[in-house]
Amino acid sequence: MPEIHWDANLYNKQHHFVSAYGADVLQWLAPKPSEDILDVGCGTGDLAAQIAEKGANIFGVDASAEMIATARTTHPELAFEVVDATKLPYRELFDAIFSNATFHWIEDQEALVEGLFKSLKQGGRLVAEFGGKGNVKSITDAIATASKQLNLIDKVVTNFWFFPSISTYTSLLEAKGFEVEQAWLFDRPTKLNGEDGMYIWINQFAQHAFKNLSPEEAENIKKLAISILKPQYFINGEWLADYRRLRIKAWKRQKIYSKRTK
Repeated sequence: MPEIHWDANLYNKQHHFVSAYGADVLQWLAPKPSEDILDVGCGTGDLAAQIAEKGANIFGVDASAEMIATARTTHPELAFEVVDATKLPYRELFDAIFSNATFHWIEDQEALVEGLFKSLKQGGRLVAEFGGKGNVKSITDAIATASKQLNLIDKVVTNFWFFPSISTYTSLLEAKGFEVEQAWLFDRPTKLNGEDGMYIWINQFAQHAFKNLSPEEAENIKKLAISILKPQYFINGEWLADYRRLRIKAWKRQKIYSKRTK
């Protein structure tokens, strides 16, 4: 995962839509009382708290110490730890794993999926939603176009997100032992708050793209990218981001062995 500085307060204030939309994914999870559930990439803990309200025993992990600190402060009754999702240390501990808006940040997908599979009890389920193929393509295209026009394309990082197709991700899950029940790739146009919404979004979520640039070079690209986006994506005083999400439900099925007859 790229080294991203997460401003947890800004995240809650400006990008609370991430958790708000994630609440819809909970219908696929359908948590039950007394279930042990792992929230991978729990962020500030809002969705973990909603899962706990259903009576489940929720444990949240996130790679960001800033996010975990905020989660612990906001929801002191719940358990949260700083854990890298590619290094999950658990073995058949959880009835279910939930994740929202996290998997697309992770480079080593094989390590992630192997860890998810090992963490689940036999018969456990995985429910996750994250960026799918074509997610925020207008924004990444605008950054690329701006960097080309400014002769800075060789210094911009463009491959730090993983936005897979349905076939790519279901094949990966099945290769690691999961049985995929549902997979849904869909458009979710997302409003960004305020006239500076796109600039704030790029600063928070696309900051890794500019790690090799000077502050002045980065600012020039951002300003040009925003001017490229504005005619089509700044509508009636509001920014719109072209989100596409991939939602998955998969199972760690119990192995059934037939008795040998004599």
